Amino acid sequence: MYSETEDVIRALAENAEGVCRAYLPAGRREGSYWIVGDLQNNPGRSLFVRLTGPASGPGAAGKFADAATGEHGDLLDIIRERTGISRFPDLLAEARAHLGRPQPVLPDVPVPKKSKAPGGTPAAAARLFAASVLIAGTLADIYLRSRGVTQGGTMSALRFHPKCWHRDEGQTRSVPRPALIAAVTDGAGVLQGVHRTWLAPDGQGKADVETQRRAMGHLLGNAVRLTPHDDILVVGEGIETMLSLVEAVPGLPVWAALSSGHLGAVLLPEGVQRLYIAIDRDPAGRSAAERLSARAAEGGIAVRVLEPRLGDFNDDLRAYGTGALRRHLAGQIGPEDRHRLFG
Repeated sequence: MYSETEDVIRALAENAEGVCRAYLPAGRREGSYWIVGDLQNNPGRSLFVRLTGPASGPGAAGKFADAATGEHGDLLDIIRERTGISRFPDLLAEARAHLGRPQPVLPDVPVPKKSKAPGGTPAAAARLFAASVLIAGTLADIYLRSRGVTQGGTMSALRFHPKCWHRDEGQTRSVPRPALIAAVTDGAGVLQGVHRTWLAPDGQGKADVETQRRAMGHLLGNAVRLTPHDDILVVGEGIETMLSLVEAVPGLPVWAALSSGHLGAVLLPEGVQRLYIAIDRDPAGRSAAERLSARAAEGGIAVRVLEPRLGDFNDDLRAYGTGALRRHLAGQIGPEDRHRLFG
């Protein structure tokens, strides 16, 4: 049976590079992929869009995956994210326009009932966060402790959901799995999204699935505010990474941006005088730190980069322990903050 939606998705996939050039112009083609920082069109190398491949199934053209956030989908999802169009008929109209297809002439029909809010909106994220519980004593607490983090139960931005729906690429049905839920908020403290980390049934690690992490809602410019900021702020990528810094130095005010692309785009609050950027030791992390440093410097904010010895600060915490991580950070914290943070 003919399906216009499938036909449009197929046509978009056949013109995948053109779609990417139009909606993700900050990226570039490398071999069979279009590579860009994220769905918000930030420069980088986290998001891969397959430009060639079969029409459907594994390796299909037009499919994307973000290695940093776990997000994945097809070219319609990219168009939705880049245009902000939420109604599916309007999204199809946008896709038709890009493909140069005429819009269909529809007969007059009764106005349909208002549809349920789509699953990726801030409203849906708020519902998921409200349905979650504090993590103390839950599998999320066990998970964080398995990563060397004992302070997670004190963070109001973190919660646990015992049955958070999960579906990997190619699966036809969602499966409820336990998950660590993190609130992504804006400068006014309003929840704009959530980040989900699906966990193993015993909490000793992440779930044994292809996509272990995924975000929903509006992430660009926002962050998981783990502890309140004052005149100093420490910003990095992963939740576990930033909790590791709190483990070593409880006085640190820390935010998690969730990915290198989002780290470079974090909106800094008023009143911050000194910014510490906790990087992951990879090219994407260093590039994000450079972008954020440049914006901070334009605003008159002093910047220092905190660099781990291994891949990230959670790797350091688990390999060397809290005391060694504290000493390592002490050598990188500015003298004006050392007494307050290590006193």
